[in-house]
Amino acid sequence: MQKSGIRILLFLLLAALIPPSTYSYANESGQLVKAEISKLLQEEPLLNGALAGISIRSAKTGEVLYEHNGDVRMRPASNMKLLTSAAALSVLGEKHVFRTEIRLDGKRYGNILKGNLYIKGFGDPTLLKEDLTLLAKDIAHSGGIKNIEGDLIADDSWFDKVRLSPDLIWSDEYAYYGAQISALTVSPNKDFDSGTIIVEVSPGLKVGDPAQIKLSHKTNYVKIVNQAVTMSPDGEKNLTIERNHASNTILVKGFLPIGAKVEKEWIAVWEPTQFVLDLFKQELAKQGIKLSGTSRVGDTPMEADILTSHRSLPLSELLIPFMKLSNNGHAEILIKEMGKVRKGEGSWEKGIEVLNEQLPKLGVNPDTLVIRDGSGISHVNLIPANEISKLLYTVQKEKWFPAFLKSLPVAGKRDRMVGGTLRKRMDGLDVKAKTGTISTVSTLSGYVETKKGEILIFSILLNNLVDEEKGKEIEDRIVHQLANT
Repeated sequence: MQKSGIRILLFLLLAALIPPSTYSYANESGQLVKAEISKLLQEEPLLNGALAGISIRSAKTGEVLYEHNGDVRMRPASNMKLLTSAAALSVLGEKHVFRTEIRLDGKRYGNILKGNLYIKGFGDPTLLKEDLTLLAKDIAHSGGIKNIEGDLIADDSWFDKVRLSPDLIWSDEYAYYGAQISALTVSPNKDFDSGTIIVEVSPGLKVGDPAQIKLSHKTNYVKIVNQAVTMSPDGEKNLTIERNHASNTILVKGFLPIGAKVEKEWIAVWEPTQFVLDLFKQELAKQGIKLSGTSRVGDTPMEADILTSHRSLPLSELLIPFMKLSNNGHAEILIKEMGKVRKGEGSWEKGIEVLNEQLPKLGVNPDTLVIRDGSGISHVNLIPANEISKLLYTVQKEKWFPAFLKSLPVAGKRDRMVGGTLRKRMDGLDVKAKTGTISTVSTLSGYVETKKGEILIFSILLNNLVDEEKGKEIEDRIVHQLANT
């Protein structure tokens, strides 16, 4: 028998093992790829005892070309953000911005305000310390206010007071990816990890010296307990940076060798509204504005006048750091914003209600899903791979699809705001896809161009893994096979 005949016979034998629900490619190379994927799923030791949900579609026709457990609900991890971002674009629009307003009540006498000053947040996750500086300058210069004979009030009432999503693991609450959600929050830099502060730790000058600690923001709202010690250059680094529960006491402990590079950790602050209040009070003082009253959290009266305001990036641009860097805080803010805009309540409950109402318009059947948040950090979220691939097919017809596609990480592109979480994966392939990782879960869904120029949609959901990081290797192998079709 000739080699080509053996090749076809081998394919037919492998194809016989594929479940009846699995569709086939129209060409021989596609058939062989399908067989190779099936073989991988059967023989890969990492998948012993694990679950794999895979769905592959033609981006042109939407036809399912291959599936494995395609209708089985799986934990999506950050692939959940594909649904959140698509719904947000549909509900809020590409030009949607978040405001931060400075309002005042009472009466003004020259440069004296006999009344209260309010900083009112509308959910902006991109607000920076320098934006607070500009707002304070506007008050002092454009507003001409130098004395406030009243209170400074921070208003976060645009969203509800629930700070953490329902299934967030308690041990994640101090981490940047578990930051509290508030309508008034500040980010430490242009990655826009809202509600966090950056802690930098470097070794001292000699053995036995305490480590040197620097914060991204000068503030008394956060307290540092430094138990980290400098050790000899040949010592082994052993450093932990954590925040105590229900407080803003950050504990730094362990050892850092002389000459070691600076260690950075993004730590979520407890009650981010109060953090903004502390920073803004400092900015007012820098502008020579004196406050005679107290600083507190409260509501802004309807009759309070707007003195100045700040606007965020439009949603189309905000999607870049959100999706490229897989920012959980952005996802949950968008969920609450959709709830506020459509239902009048900035809560997870109402936001997810809006999301479920929007999904059928995006090709997804919400009756097949379990959704608990917008980011995918919950282990209760469940989505079938076929529903994700259906979403990725359907959104191609939307006018906002270019912004959606541009937000996806691009394989092998080292620029963080291009390659994102795929910048060190699948070099040489034309892949735009969303990654996802939580404990025991690794996922990847997006678009790949084959060597014949065809665009394929794929969703790979791997659950119950012993090592979720190694799951990425399996995902990359499958996508490589698709690219070589």
